[in-house]
Amino acid sequence: MAPTLFHNARIFTANGGDGDDWAEALVVEAGVITYAGGLAGAREAAGPEAEHEDLGGRLVLPGFVDAHTHLLMTGEALGKVELTSARSLEEIQLRLAQARAATPDAARLLGRGWLFDSVPGGEPTAAMIDAVVADVPVYLDANDLHSCWVNSAALAELGITRDTPDPIGGRIERNADGEPTGMLFETAAQQHVWTLLAEASSDSERDAAIDRTFEAYLAAGVTGAVDMAMDEVGLATLERALERHGGELPIRVAAHWFIENTGDDAANLAQVRRAAEHAERLSHPSLRVVGVKFIIDGVIDACTAAMRRPYADGRDAEAIWPLERLKPALAAADAAGLQAALHAIGDAASDIALAAVEHAMEVNGDRPRRHRVEHLEYAAPGTAQRLAALGVTASMQPVHTDAAVRANWDAMLGDDRVERGFAWPEYEEAGALLAFSTDAPTAPHAALPNMYVATTRKSALDPSYEAVQPELAVPLLRAIGHATRDAAASAGDGLTHGRLSAGYAADFAVVDIDPFALGDESLLSAKVLRTVVSGRTAFDVA
Repeated sequence: MAPTLFHNARIFTANGGDGDDWAEALVVEAGVITYAGGLAGAREAAGPEAEHEDLGGRLVLPGFVDAHTHLLMTGEALGKVELTSARSLEEIQLRLAQARAATPDAARLLGRGWLFDSVPGGEPTAAMIDAVVADVPVYLDANDLHSCWVNSAALAELGITRDTPDPIGGRIERNADGEPTGMLFETAAQQHVWTLLAEASSDSERDAAIDRTFEAYLAAGVTGAVDMAMDEVGLATLERALERHGGELPIRVAAHWFIENTGDDAANLAQVRRAAEHAERLSHPSLRVVGVKFIIDGVIDACTAAMRRPYADGRDAEAIWPLERLKPALAAADAAGLQAALHAIGDAASDIALAAVEHAMEVNGDRPRRHRVEHLEYAAPGTAQRLAALGVTASMQPVHTDAAVRANWDAMLGDDRVERGFAWPEYEEAGALLAFSTDAPTAPHAALPNMYVATTRKSALDPSYEAVQPELAVPLLRAIGHATRDAAASAGDGLTHGRLSAGYAADFAVVDIDPFALGDESLLSAKVLRTVVSGRTAFDVA
């Protein structure tokens, strides 16, 4: 097959300090870039037999890599009632009532994305949902997916009563009489709600959901993703997709196997071994199991993140993975060559994460490794330097500090800690690898609005909000680098993906306008016109 010369474009290569960040043309052969640079050099490199593609003077970006996402859950969420923009209980109730009226034969009603500060006192109850939908179970995922709000019919379906114990790392909210109120936090939501809904869903429904995710990502210019909660059901869904799509997924997927803290080291180690088995078995170019995922703590919005100091109301939260349980599991993963991704939102949780990494390094000695800490929403001073010294990636999500959803986060801390929330420049200055992602469906999956939040600290959900800590924003050139080049490197693909440079996969997005020229505000209106994966057009608005 003859090479293809892509030209008449402003091409951002994302080379960073390793070369020129801009090019005029690309030459692609067999899905790989063989030349990136000036037009004259491209013509010479392409040769006389090359096919020519005029990109119409558009901006070209490397394909975005969502370095922390949940693919199946994102596809499922796209089919649920959207509640993030419902900023009052009355609006939430209205949307639920409308959805029930529109689907009267549905066995359940599912919603997503509600915010604590949209509910009176931040305390949702089953009765609030019962007032508008009482005839079928209702399951409403919080915006951060770390808790679930349910109605009385759902509590009955789940079999949750006053006698149901709280699981390790979770809580069933109860009233003064000990009766469940309708709120399930952390592992209580995972073990009860997620398990029930997974059993109630069919393979065909999951297949449709994963294809929705692929379509949505390609339309957003995303060509790769790191799935951060893989399990048997999710992996089977992706392997069916591999067959359904002719032996290659529409986007490149690296998966992290979810490890639950059972409280028993032997059971935890068995989960790690299962992840290693999948990693050894599955090494397809577009689908790999590369690591394990540990959720060390919860979230600040629900006061379940593990903090060194109490929350504004005096509450504390225990870690889901205390250090003594995490050490042996992480060391086993490290010994097996698996990458550990450690969810740590609070500063006490990041202390646990890094102490466990240090333990693994001591136990297993010098070996190639690139572990990661996910979220780092509030980390104590010195954490960035510690990550850099250990070679640990800071995996962070700009959309989690969207100005429209920050108020509750700030209120839960209520002190000087809010001034250091989501402090991305600290990790840049320390020399740590910083990878940007969305954590969809806890936040919108679209890449360009994510970059808007990164560069402005404003809101992509509601642009009327003022910026929150604009001094912690990062310039667009660096933000896109973190979401492409560095995101690919965070999954071990830094030598093959994430840049538009010779030897790298021809994964790129063509954008209708140029935010580098027009300014950060234009990111909210910019549209992806075309997405190319391994040299082949996977999405085109034409």
